Amino acid sequence: MGWVSAVTSVVAAQQASATGKYNQAVQERNAVIAEQEAGQIEKQKEFDLARFDQQFSQLQGQTKTAILKSGAELSGSGLRVLRYNSEQAEIEKDIIDYNSKVAQSRKMEEANFARMSGQIARMEARSAQLGYYSQAGQSLMTNYG
Repeated sequence: MGWVSAVTSVVAAQQASATGKYNQAVQERNAVIAEQEAGQIEKQKEFDLARFDQQFSQLQGQTKTAILKSGAELSGSGLRVLRYNSEQAEIEKDIIDYNSKVAQSRKMEEANFARMSGQIARMEARSAQLGYYSQAGQSLMTNYG
């Protein structure tokens, strides 16, 4: 009867190992996905900045046209409006860049956490595996030792 208990413990140890490897692989996949999402955030930022530049260029053109149509020159208050628009545009671009970096950092942290979770799952499985092998050894020693 002791050998049945030992075999059962060995099978349980193998199952614990397989479960640990599987859980680690799942977490590694989650980490890769998070890293890919961080890359997509960077690409989206580049797209958003390009689109913003295009829209800003159109706004500045419309503003210049409006100033010149009014009969004013591009000096004094007209020039101050264009300069103010440019300053606000730079601030907006900095905000887009900052928000992108924050989002990318979060995704990279998510990836790191997933990898750590996978390593912990694997270590827990190894611990369980050793416990089952120990049970198998004790069972054999008790019945045949």
